[in-house]
Amino acid sequence: MSEYGIWILVLAVGYTVALIIAGQLAKRKITKKGSYFVAGRNFNKWIVAFCITGLFSGSTYISILELSYLSGISAIWYGVAEMVQIFIIAFLIIRPFRKKMLVTISGLIGEKFGRTALGLSGAITAFAFPMWSVATAIAFASAIHVFTGISLTLSVAITAILLFVYLQGGGMWSIAFTQTINFFLFIAMFIVGLIAFFIHPGIDGLRTYASAAPAMFDWDSVGLQVIVAWFGTFLVNVILAQAAFQMALSAKSPEEGQKGMILAGGMAIPFIVCGVLFGISAAIAVPNAQTGLIAIPEYLMEVLPAPLVGIFFLGVWACALGWGAPCQFSGATSLGRDTARAIHPQAKEAQLIKYTKISLLLLTVLMIGFGMLRTEQSAWWNVLAWTMRNSATFAPVIAALFWPVVTKNAVVASLFTGFSSGLLWYHLGGWQPDQFFANIHPVWIGSSVNVITIIAVTLLDKNANWVIQKNTRFGHIGFALAVVLTVINIIFFDDLYRNGLTGLFGFAAIMCFFIATIQFCKPILESQPSLEKKVANE
Repeated sequence: MSEYGIWILVLAVGYTVALIIAGQLAKRKITKKGSYFVAGRNFNKWIVAFCITGLFSGSTYISILELSYLSGISAIWYGVAEMVQIFIIAFLIIRPFRKKMLVTISGLIGEKFGRTALGLSGAITAFAFPMWSVATAIAFASAIHVFTGISLTLSVAITAILLFVYLQGGGMWSIAFTQTINFFLFIAMFIVGLIAFFIHPGIDGLRTYASAAPAMFDWDSVGLQVIVAWFGTFLVNVILAQAAFQMALSAKSPEEGQKGMILAGGMAIPFIVCGVLFGISAAIAVPNAQTGLIAIPEYLMEVLPAPLVGIFFLGVWACALGWGAPCQFSGATSLGRDTARAIHPQAKEAQLIKYTKISLLLLTVLMIGFGMLRTEQSAWWNVLAWTMRNSATFAPVIAALFWPVVTKNAVVASLFTGFSSGLLWYHLGGWQPDQFFANIHPVWIGSSVNVITIIAVTLLDKNANWVIQKNTRFGHIGFALAVVLTVINIIFFDDLYRNGLTGLFGFAAIMCFFIATIQFCKPILESQPSLEKKVANE
């Protein structure tokens, strides 16, 4: 084992031991109902900001490191898409969800549509989260692999086990402590990375590289379809970002949660800029590495002494924890709290906490299993998880919030068809990160099938009580837009297909039709006042 490996392992293990102790101390905060899952709703705006920064920006930073090594500055759009998501959640989502005292998205679906929907949505949501966790764990595991010779698979396993151990303690309070400490490690990581950049390649090195490899400095070098998929995935994720909701809604008030989200959106900027800068620097120094995440430690080893490299990768470990810990915990909450309630509806709070801890163990095993299947391209794991979870739960959440006529059968059917169609489309495309079957990203297929299913089954279900309401401006606008987008997709099919935009325009048309259907098909009770008024006038 090299000197670099010793420094990284000592710092990471020492830091994690400190977090485990903090997790045990966090148990003291669990003094009342809800303390384990939402910290008793006692977070202030800074704790929310640190939590959201660690969650979104830590993961984005790791993905951008890899993407910028492969594709250059176009990786910045991944970070921009993340920022857009954060601000939309802050301004549009936090207040109404806080009023509902939301804990999980699967819980929202279950409360509205029954035990079967609760159990199924909880399980699908839970099994997606280890994919997100492994995406960031791969970054730290790559450093361990380079510096110690330990296999990537074993390195991911070590990361997963460490996450499991410290999350067992104080639940959401453990995450709050960790994310706050992680923030200061992020700053140290950026400082070390900037030192490495100015040593090599520096500003002049970037200019020289831009002349030699101009494609790396094209804003769309990663491909328009991939960029659109990033934005589309993040936008669809706005109402499904369960881990973010669970942390932001742990705030003392909706206003405090909103302020924390806004702060986190601003804090994302250095993660995006530094991620691109360090990734391109690694591409200059180590042009033929196996993966981008392996190139980063090899690059730093060339220009920095072991202690500084250790500090940098302690920051990467903090990124892995900042994303992986909330993901594992939120996934375990869906499985242990929601799916368990569907199976055992009489379970008390203490029992649900016990089930959640058991679920953490199960998700840890799944995380290790995913690491064995594919230990490269961490951004691919992120998008696969979004496709799987969002394709199942998108339409049911919209229905729970805005369409009271939806039936339980429709929700269960849409959960199953959306989930399975998204995965089937990935399979037909060979599970590739940037080449898709029929040049359509699986997230558009899964989400479209999800929406179509919930509309069709609801309208055909004899248990649905709805009536057509013709006088609705938004309904007519939605229907008109659906027709326009469909016509555009047909007329410009070749151009849209070539640029990978067919799926996006198709999904947009279906969403407009969904909006129109929600407006036109109202619950019978909602239409009664207008009917009574009509009768009175007659």
